[in-house]
Amino acid sequence: MTGRILLDLAPEKGNPRNSEGAFYRLKNGALRLYYSRFAGDSSADEAYATIAYVETLDEGETWSTPVTVFTARELDAVNIMSVSMMEMRSGDAGLFFLIRRADGDLRLVLYRSSDDCRTWSGPVCCIPEPGYYVVNNDRVVRLSTGRLLVPAAFHARTGEGRPPEVTSRAIVRFSYSDDDGATWHMSPNAVSESMRVCRSGFQEPGVTELGDGSVYGWARTDLGRQYEFFSRDGGISWTEAEPAWFTSPCSPMQIKRMPDGRLLAVWNPIPAYQTRELVVLKENPGRYTDRTRYVLAVSGDEGETWSEPRIFEDDADAGFSYPAMYFTNEGVFLAYCAGKHTEGGNLCRERIRFIPYSEIG
Repeated sequence: MTGRILLDLAPEKGNPRNSEGAFYRLKNGALRLYYSRFAGDSSADEAYATIAYVETLDEGETWSTPVTVFTARELDAVNIMSVSMMEMRSGDAGLFFLIRRADGDLRLVLYRSSDDCRTWSGPVCCIPEPGYYVVNNDRVVRLSTGRLLVPAAFHARTGEGRPPEVTSRAIVRFSYSDDDGATWHMSPNAVSESMRVCRSGFQEPGVTELGDGSVYGWARTDLGRQYEFFSRDGGISWTEAEPAWFTSPCSPMQIKRMPDGRLLAVWNPIPAYQTRELVVLKENPGRYTDRTRYVLAVSGDEGETWSEPRIFEDDADAGFSYPAMYFTNEGVFLAYCAGKHTEGGNLCRERIRFIPYSEIG
């Protein structure tokens, strides 16, 4: 294995799921992980949840107990989850997360803090058009122009009800802000597909800026690979999506730039294909997961080529997904889901791992 585990936020009675977080460094040097902390009996995406954090003052050796920041109840929401964090140009802390309403509306909001995360003002809605928009954790990026760019998977409604049903097939929409998050606009262009064999569409997208100023985007699919697309005008228009180098089940990938300029990717390589059996869980015959192996790779040429994937999690009884990254001078903090079906599913446990650069290569 690569690196070492620093903390497991395991499920317990009344807290069935801890997942989908993002890191933020306070001005006093403390490092926090803000994450989705579910409360009650259900771990489903639409279940009751809070936004909470844990904090370390010694670079991960010890961590605080969880502290609640927002609850779904106080925001008149069905659910709140999937955190992104960013220091705003004003110096404020920016806390982004999804708010799910009873009418099926799911959109990203921004809260700001001018006192180092003690109090928060907001919210500002980051997706101006109503609808069901899935934005993964640790996904909001700032381009070199200063523009904030949000990649979202838009799922159209298929029926009525409360909440209304939505299709599993998604297209990628983008929202952006050129005034440090005060106002937001929708890109007029989307990334979509019309392949008959694809049922997922393009889900859970992410983006990162390349050295020439173009934006590289990707999304998960049920076609055995991540699909990739590019923008040369800051996210306004996009190329057609094509299969990427990364084999993958329908599971999210994350790519960020390391301090030395290389790109770091974390994802699940595909474990099942025609003629190969799915991984069967030992305690649960007949059940399987396609997220049992977690790998990383680096690119020194802006994603043209990638290193041989290095495994840092490999457990046939567990599933790993929804990564967040935070880089230090010595290495990278990773936070990701690491649950087992025997304890409620692969999204129920949030794990924090530190990997030194010397072990990345």
